[in-house]
Amino acid sequence: MSRLKSAARHRGVAALFAAAILTAGPSSAESPLFGPRPGAKLRLDKLSPLEDFINGEVAAGRIPGAVVLIQRHGKPVYFKCFGKRDAEAGTPMTEDTIFPIHSVTKTITSVAALMLVDRGVIALDDPVSKYIPSFAGMTVGFERKDEAGKIVLERMPLRRPITIEDLLLHTSGITYGFYGEGLVKAAYDGIYLGDFDNAGFAERISKVPLAEQPRTLWDYGHSIDVLGRVIEVASGQSLYQFEKENLLDPLGMTTTKFFLTDPAERARYAQPLAKDRHVERNSLDVTRWESGGGGMVSTPADFARFGQMLLNGGSLDGRTYLSPKIFAAMTTDHIGPGAGVARDYFYYPGDGFGFGYGFGVRVAPGYAAPPAPGSLGEFKWDGATGAYLVVDRAEDMFFVVMQDAPSGRVHVNIEIKKIIYDAFEE
Repeated sequence: MSRLKSAARHRGVAALFAAAILTAGPSSAESPLFGPRPGAKLRLDKLSPLEDFINGEVAAGRIPGAVVLIQRHGKPVYFKCFGKRDAEAGTPMTEDTIFPIHSVTKTITSVAALMLVDRGVIALDDPVSKYIPSFAGMTVGFERKDEAGKIVLERMPLRRPITIEDLLLHTSGITYGFYGEGLVKAAYDGIYLGDFDNAGFAERISKVPLAEQPRTLWDYGHSIDVLGRVIEVASGQSLYQFEKENLLDPLGMTTTKFFLTDPAERARYAQPLAKDRHVERNSLDVTRWESGGGGMVSTPADFARFGQMLLNGGSLDGRTYLSPKIFAAMTTDHIGPGAGVARDYFYYPGDGFGFGYGFGVRVAPGYAAPPAPGSLGEFKWDGATGAYLVVDRAEDMFFVVMQDAPSGRVHVNIEIKKIIYDAFEE
């Protein structure tokens, strides 16, 4: 069975799963449980609580500032700046502020990889070792007690190779070493030392054990960084060169990049509060590593272009970036019931969401009371400093939040989404 046929099969499973939860009666897209009914209007006057809320977070010292963009039916309906770009310097937030987007970088890298799939350059079921030979020797780590009762790290062979699809789905077994516990996590200590490029980083990853067998657990980690190296090998270009030539420049995303070297652009970079400076990798520090999993910066205007292309189903201004077939696969849940993929405490797509290729995909209201607002089929992702993209095709809408607030971002993004959906009226 091809990967795209498999995607269609999982899409059917997800639909049945959602239908079972939503029960009979109104269709899932019409359910008032978590999304507006068809035909509901977005009342701009009901978005006024956004201003009070975000200004309150700024005044309380929880975030330095933010920019919020809401676009519906192809036009911006809300675009406002709050707080400071640099709180210490007193520099006001502006629409052209440049933000670190951290893990939202993964969405760009994933789209770039899927463009290569579309062109037949790479395939979803290709083993990663086809592009990075050292991955043929990877092993899975596990803990056991030795004769003295000490817990030691052992390794076992893979049951099957890691594939390109595993990288896209975070089912490769490659993890992050900076959260969670255990000897596999500890094995990641030191992989960030020194200067290295994507090729060097992939080689470092190939030497540490996987946290579990491929396609058994959704495990957030360096999968997309490795995917960035696959793009380089397959395209013959650096990751940024390929993305710039094939995605960023054609979309007009001219300020989306890995590093800022121009003094004028560096002056527009958003600064976190002093309490959060230890959290982030500063994009003003130029290295050789183009982290496809978390290293880019961008602006709200650039993401307006990216978001509209996604909202349109993979095309913009007459240019197609993703075919309808690949776009459908990207926005389908591939790890739901029947996929054999488990979830643990660190399942970041969250309640009611499955996972597609690079995005969390809404498949159900979830179990929270009340459910988080949104629409069946919406897809989204966010980053460690507060960049947040939600694409809701049922409402012909996407919104972008940009901030540099590691410790305050979660509450802010949750509340912003609630206010936006509360502004819909039948």
